Amino acid sequence: MGRGCFAGAVRRAVAAGVGLLKGVKAKKVSVVLSLLPEAAGQVRAAVHASADALYTFTTTKPSAKAASIQGLQIGVAEEKPVREEFSEAQAAAVGVAFAKEWANRPANHATPSMLADAALKLGRKGPVKTKVMGPKEVAAMGMGAFLAVAQGSAEPLRFIVMNYHGAAKDSAPREQGKGITFDTGGISLKPAAEMDEMKFDMGGAASVLGTFAALNELRPAINVVGLIPACENMPDGRAVKPGDVVTSMSGQTIEILNTDAEGRLVLCDALPMPSDSSRGLSSILPPLTGACVIALGAVRSGLFSSSDDLAQALAAAGEAALDPCWRMPLDEDYAEGLMFHPT
Repeated sequence: MGRGCFAGAVRRAVAAGVGLLKGVKAKKVSVVLSLLPEAAGQVRAAVHASADALYTFTTTKPSAKAASIQGLQIGVAEEKPVREEFSEAQAAAVGVAFAKEWANRPANHATPSMLADAALKLGRKGPVKTKVMGPKEVAAMGMGAFLAVAQGSAEPLRFIVMNYHGAAKDSAPREQGKGITFDTGGISLKPAAEMDEMKFDMGGAASVLGTFAALNELRPAINVVGLIPACENMPDGRAVKPGDVVTSMSGQTIEILNTDAEGRLVLCDALPMPSDSSRGLSSILPPLTGACVIALGAVRSGLFSSSDDLAQALAAAGEAALDPCWRMPLDEDYAEGLMFHPT
């Protein structure tokens, strides 16, 4: 059995077992892997499966009860060979739980200001440093596309910049997450059915927050810059209208034909943001999943990247985390359909 298959089997078994124990009064649970054949990734799989099985969203559910299990042990034949894998998995589990918490919150419990406060709290716990900018600072930088999306909402936008420094300053990959805390579609209003799910349109921002929560725990020798343009897309009398033309931070003018295409507007203004990451790779985390689900189903995420190195690194990370992705084409022949024009 290959590494991915074996780790997948461990993850499914542990998830089922811990899930059954979730409702009982047990305080501690042990997952014993020492009787299994040694295989890379099985400790990571057990940790993530346990964390997933024990997760319960309780923030807006006063009657909901968190799992009674307070402690979980992983039993292995030898501790030393898997100590690093366990530490990495534990840190990642903290980050995943943090991302889930914010992604699952309804929009009135996850406003742009609330996201900014969560980022600032992360910046007070460890080596992560957070800066938050409001409408005046964003306007001064010329982020006209970001401002246009936010102008229809009573909730003020927030531009969140997070820095983790664990290595020399000459290397800093950049991560950018879409932070639309609620997306009505604006004047190009979405259908009412299932619009409540648009609270998840800040899933990319939640993933960035989760990444930095994990970095605070693990503290690896790397540098990471996280950028979160956060706002609501609402349809009031001040909202941007189809046909309006705005100017982005890069100086390009943009004709907005559909106000429900707000994600690319907020992300394009964050891309040119000067930072220590200017020489690093940039990954963007927008939760634009609808068309990808049609193309790939619910098993693999779509991966778009113009960098072969970054694509390979993300694909390998997805396989290791049992969260696989599939690289999608960015050929010039697709440029019009993707609204992407390579230089």
